[in-house]
Amino acid sequence: MSDKELLKDAMRVLKETSRTFYIPITFLQKELKTAVANAYLMMRAIDEIEDNEHPDVTSDLKHNILMEVSKLLKENHFNEQKYLEIIKPVEEQLSEVTLRLADWISLLPAGSEKIVKEATSEMAEGMGKWAKNDFQVRTKDDLDEYTYYVAGLVGVMLSELWDWNAGVKTDRELAIGYGRGLQLVNILRNQEEDLRERGVSFVPEGWTRNDLFQYAEENLEKADLYMKDIHKRSILLFCRLPLALAHKTLKTLKEGKEKMSREEVEKTVEEIQAD
Repeated sequence: MSDKELLKDAMRVLKETSRTFYIPITFLQKELKTAVANAYLMMRAIDEIEDNEHPDVTSDLKHNILMEVSKLLKENHFNEQKYLEIIKPVEEQLSEVTLRLADWISLLPAGSEKIVKEATSEMAEGMGKWAKNDFQVRTKDDLDEYTYYVAGLVGVMLSELWDWNAGVKTDRELAIGYGRGLQLVNILRNQEEDLRERGVSFVPEGWTRNDLFQYAEENLEKADLYMKDIHKRSILLFCRLPLALAHKTLKTLKEGKEKMSREEVEKTVEEIQAD
């Protein structure tokens, strides 16, 4: 398969994996779109290993696999054969997005590979630690750390990519707040399901749901400030859509509804594209 065909295939996998992120990624210009699309697929691969709920996949096994993958991503050359050996104990439960990690790495444009691999390695290490801890959040510091690893560092990575490709400079702490705010909305939306199906709570001890709402709002305010440093339209469009959906989803949840309707989501996408 040629690089052009492989990239087209990567976009197919991205669309099948997450339409929510596929749409804003298409707003980006060519080289940056390729970097961000494949970064998303790489991080989704790590996420799928962490999310594995098969009864034979223990917390220790997840931890060991994620730590080994983290180390592998730090090497100059990604060894696909070694990677497939590392994930072999869980490969039957993994989808295409995880099994083809080497493909996504091979598509990263020159100059972006180091940024994306380092961020993905850090995510794998962080998720490995939390897998060993059974994802139990007990304090605000725990919540800060967990949301940094799964989302805040994505904000940092994207900021580094904006600078690499377009010379757009942003504030690191606000970038973390951007990612953290989006993640908090996901946690609020899935709070009951996480507890019921996974026995996991991301709510610090003594916190009410309103405390979690406030924490989400504080971080989304940082996300709003983050946007003020971005003056390149394609990057601004990319950042606006997830943030607009997060703000509207938070409002919906506060009103006691489960989620935004499909019509509301589609209307938001249209509004962002028309701006």
